[in-house]
Amino acid sequence: MLGARAWRCRGLLLPRAGPGLVASLRGSSPRDKDRSVTVSSSVPMPAGGKGSRTNCSQSAPQKTPNRLINEKSPYLLQHAYNPVDWYPWGQEAFDKARKENKPIFLSVGYSTCHWCHMMEEESFQNEEIGRLLSEDFVSVKVDREERPDVDKVYMTFVQATSSGGGWPMSVWLTPNLQPFVGGTYFPPEDGLTRVGFRTVLLRIREQWKQNKKTLLENSQRVTTALLARSEISMGDRQLPPSAATMNSRCFQQLDEGYDEEYGGFAEAPKFPTPVILSFLFSYWLSHRLTQDGSRAQQMALHTLKMMANGGIRDHVGQGFHRYSTDRQWHVPHFEKMLYDQAQLTVAYSQAFQISGDEFYSDVAKGILQYVARNLSHRSGGFYSAEDADSPPERGMRPKEGAFYLWTVKEVQQLLPEHVPGATEPLTSGQLLMKHYGLTEAGNISPSQDPKGELQGQNVLTVRYSLELTAARFGLDVEAVQTLLNTGLEKLFQARKHRPKPHLDSKMLAAWNGLMVSGFAVTGAVLGQERLINYAINGAKFLKRHMFDVASGRLMRTCYAGSGGTVEHSNPPCWGFLEDYTFVVRGLLDLYEASQESAWLEWALRLQDTQDRLFWDSRGGGYFCSEAELGAGLPLRLKDDQDGAEPSANSVSAHNLLRLHGFTGHKDWMDKCVCLLTAFSERMRRVPVALPEMVRALSAHQQTLKQIVICGDPQAKDTKALLQCVHSIYIPNKVLILADGDPSSFLSRQLPFLGTLRRLEDRATAYVCENQACSMPITEPCELRKLLHQ
Repeated sequence: MLGARAWRCRGLLLPRAGPGLVASLRGSSPRDKDRSVTVSSSVPMPAGGKGSRTNCSQSAPQKTPNRLINEKSPYLLQHAYNPVDWYPWGQEAFDKARKENKPIFLSVGYSTCHWCHMMEEESFQNEEIGRLLSEDFVSVKVDREERPDVDKVYMTFVQATSSGGGWPMSVWLTPNLQPFVGGTYFPPEDGLTRVGFRTVLLRIREQWKQNKKTLLENSQRVTTALLARSEISMGDRQLPPSAATMNSRCFQQLDEGYDEEYGGFAEAPKFPTPVILSFLFSYWLSHRLTQDGSRAQQMALHTLKMMANGGIRDHVGQGFHRYSTDRQWHVPHFEKMLYDQAQLTVAYSQAFQISGDEFYSDVAKGILQYVARNLSHRSGGFYSAEDADSPPERGMRPKEGAFYLWTVKEVQQLLPEHVPGATEPLTSGQLLMKHYGLTEAGNISPSQDPKGELQGQNVLTVRYSLELTAARFGLDVEAVQTLLNTGLEKLFQARKHRPKPHLDSKMLAAWNGLMVSGFAVTGAVLGQERLINYAINGAKFLKRHMFDVASGRLMRTCYAGSGGTVEHSNPPCWGFLEDYTFVVRGLLDLYEASQESAWLEWALRLQDTQDRLFWDSRGGGYFCSEAELGAGLPLRLKDDQDGAEPSANSVSAHNLLRLHGFTGHKDWMDKCVCLLTAFSERMRRVPVALPEMVRALSAHQQTLKQIVICGDPQAKDTKALLQCVHSIYIPNKVLILADGDPSSFLSRQLPFLGTLRRLEDRATAYVCENQACSMPITEPCELRKLLHQ
């Protein structure tokens, strides 16, 4: 099975783990894995016994649904016909556990997770395992994308007490919600080197009956240690660390792990990690006259180019898969996540700003084309993900990558046309197969296909430049480009007839905020109003469907209903820190792209709500969840890692700086300083874990530019100056349109705007720093020179 490649399963149970185990708390993000087999425990547990069965008898899903049938989450609904007495996360389950004195089995995953599907099929559809879970445990199923707070708390435990983390996450809790055993994916039965899920359940049942007191004591000890380990606070520190020092150390750590040949920062698996690319671009800008600055730019651009040429990019339908299972970016894990598309389109737009190479802008446009076509609700919202698995043919069992793989025979049949002018007999199919590396035997290594299911299958990956492919067959580069585009379009049309991967039609405020940024930034950089309109419609969707006017709060989720409607859970799932943070960033980006101040006003109101709900007034920084919403959880965390998504605290630091630039409100600058100070120790210890926050630290210590354009929003000269600003990579800036109306929102926030005048009634630009503004500028070329200084 494609999903099993590149990972060696581990099933050994760990010995007793007391407070000392916390020292092994890993720095890597659990977001970066959805596959592995680990188990950790706060009590001693024996390994699986000799007599364990090697096969489990499975029956078809029973007709009678369990209580998950009443949920909205696509992930929970996937388990609604399991023979397991599942509960959603909530008081009903907790009360049952306390009343019946049973441990809670908590299973956390998401709907497009390949190994979640595997465990559901192998274990949760198994009648015997279902009986064990229903009789001896209170079984709770959580969608990690709906409840990131629950996921973060118990992933912290799993990572602290084992060699890693991932999904599905399997954790056993006391009735008071304290964890005592944790792991990830378990096979149903014991193997030579791994323990089976049935054995784990039997051993935990036995421990709960015979050794409960020790188990509870150890669980309390581990929880206490985790509380101390996870605390992030200003302490006695008054100021954050030096940006220059943190920048240098972060760059050096990235440089040491850089893959010179293929780009990226690991052997395998390889993740896009846009926060690292963003850091490298910022580092280049502030060090562009140095060797390290040039090196940073080269590292980021080369990584983006290798990713775009690799199989991690869907060359037929566009968009990017979640990660590569090899260092060449060749064979991906095929699910597509909205947050990756959102962040990567910004990264490729920035690469275009810096390099001027349309290769990067074309990739950005392709990503947005995919999102608009496949991940967009007709009311303007954006869906969460598409699955890695789908049936090769209707009625068949789903397989990973089936929708995206091609055989030579298929391509030859679809593209039989003769190519005129070639130096040898050549069809369109042969040309495409040569360029994208397709072979009769398939281009997936046997090491990535241990079961031999993918022989003859190919992942499209660019093997040659257009110039080399053209030279090989004696053709013009333009002709080859046209032939390849035509061929890809025919493959795209043919692929429409295949069974499609499952669509997770849940809509998350946080990821929608990231996608608003993606459309707004790319639309502004490329000067395409159509893309900015997608961002506007996304923001309107958030305000209409995911914002409660009465309380000023965001909702975390909504769902695609029948007939294009939008549905909500009852009671609603309220927003977490990342929902506010990413939506505020999206609105700030949208204001700069559209110059509609209503989006800026809403961003300010949401920031006020965020401060009220999540700010730690004693220690500084923001908690990930509201105190009330997380009641009962053993930890209240502050996310301290920029991973597949940036940490909400890192993005908050940027937002606070920008909001101060837009309003002059000192409170937001003070909060930014407190936040950066609270995370000082984490940045000093492992700056590469927080590249987005290091970037915010630099922005704070360098001061932001306020670029003010005085002019009529609809006038050509105003638009020319605005487009000049958008075309240049300037990460540490706010862009303000002053239309001359003294009663406008921004004029009331920043009184100094009233002193800036148009020169000779022409649109005029001013660049302001540290309460001092440049001379007036009316020509885009002059503004460009000033901004490049």
